[in-house]
Amino acid sequence: MTVINDQKPVLAKSFRALRPVPEKASQVIAPPYDVLNSDEARTLVSDKPLSFLHVSKPEVDLPVGTPFDDPRVYDQGLKNLSKLVSENILIEEDDYSLYICEISTNGCKQTGIAFVASLEAYDLNLIKKHEYTTPRKEADRVRNISKLNAQTGPVLLTYESNIHLKEILSK
Repeated sequence: MTVINDQKPVLAKSFRALRPVPEKASQVIAPPYDVLNSDEARTLVSDKPLSFLHVSKPEVDLPVGTPFDDPRVYDQGLKNLSKLVSENILIEEDDYSLYICEISTNGCKQTGIAFVASLEAYDLNLIKKHEYTTPRKEADRVRNISKLNAQTGPVLLTYESNIHLKEILSK
């Protein structure tokens, strides 16, 4: 699917989400991988075996001091994701979709659309970079996504005002 705003094409695709079953969602939900260091994440998951941090920051299940980009980390992430799926903690949607999501924090509400963004659009600078990330951290996320065949953390994009999107998101 190609989504077009008023000026520039942005290539986007629908996807089949993996989501926690409702009765386990509060045990799976976790902060984004990049707001915690490995030690903080390890402490947070010590009594939370279903936390998604076991997937997005899987070094928490390896010996202390294991580098975040050690090849064993990606193997552990795949093992942890596979376990959540095989135990029906995470279920895959039957249909490809775009997902409307809302995040509320401290009285501030943000609503958006979850989709698979095109790397081509990113490479062509149609998706603008908003922060500096180190090549080592970028390579880590690429290896994590490649090994798991899953995007384990959202990337938030903003967009120019668009009346069609505004109508969809207001429903």
